Amino acid sequence: MKRIFAYSLLVFLISAVGCGTGTHKGNGNQSAASDTGKAVISFTEYEHDFGKVKAGEKATCLFSFSNTGTADLIVNSAVASCGCTMPKYSGKPVGPGKTGTIKVSFDTSGRNGIQTKTITVRSNATMPVVILKITTEVININNN
Repeated sequence: MKRIFAYSLLVFLISAVGCGTGTHKGNGNQSAASDTGKAVISFTEYEHDFGKVKAGEKATCLFSFSNTGTADLIVNSAVASCGCTMPKYSGKPVGPGKTGTIKVSFDTSGRNGIQTKTITVRSNATMPVVILKITTEVININNN
């Protein structure tokens, strides 16, 4: 019985330690950053409301973030929940204490009413996945 417990504890410890040391897809800069410290991504806002927007318009906002960690921050991807939403980011490392932005454009064409979309941001930060959200009410001017 002691052997089973010891084996289970060993497997648990190996699993717990292994979760934080896996390799990441990207441009290869992550390993150098993780050797010298940790990147921390902090957004000034996680949600943006465009308010009322006329159908057919493109609404754009900037999500600003800073690296409050001690290593370079690398945004690996920013993926929207819908093809009508387009996030853009530079992909360049953001040094400790520096800032960056993710520009999000939402095409209201073919949309009507309240719209909510998400953008999943993946990075080498201590919290590797962050969800951003945009909302708007698309007004069809032909119906009003």
